[in-house]
Amino acid sequence: VQLQAFGGGLVQAGGSLRLSCVASGRTFSTYVMGWFRQAPGKEREFVARISRGGGSTYYADSVKGRFTISRDNVKNTVYLQMNSLKPEDTAVYYCAAQLQVQPTYDYWGQGTAVTVSS
Repeated sequence: VQLQAFGGGLVQAGGSLRLSCVASGRTFSTYVMGWFRQAPGKEREFVARISRGGGSTYYADSVKGRFTISRDNVKNTVYLQMNSLKPEDTAVYYCAAQLQVQPTYDYWGQGTAVTVSS
């Protein structure tokens, strides 16, 4: 599967952005989807995960209550709605896909940059 993420940009603290990740190739609904981010000078970290049907989600503590992951299996797209953004949310955000929940992901998108100004 090929993944393409977009929707990043520059936003002020307290603002919102919605990231999208479009998948092509093998049936999208067979994949568990995740979002990760990597801030400058830091390691990539997990942000959120959503089950194949969208009924189960899981978030990093740092974004819980502010970010929402969702998916549309008809449009082959996974979303990350980011509200109440903070400067520490500044990072390149990546979407990823895995056939089953495991420590590693099978496919990665190219990343989209989010900058939150204070």
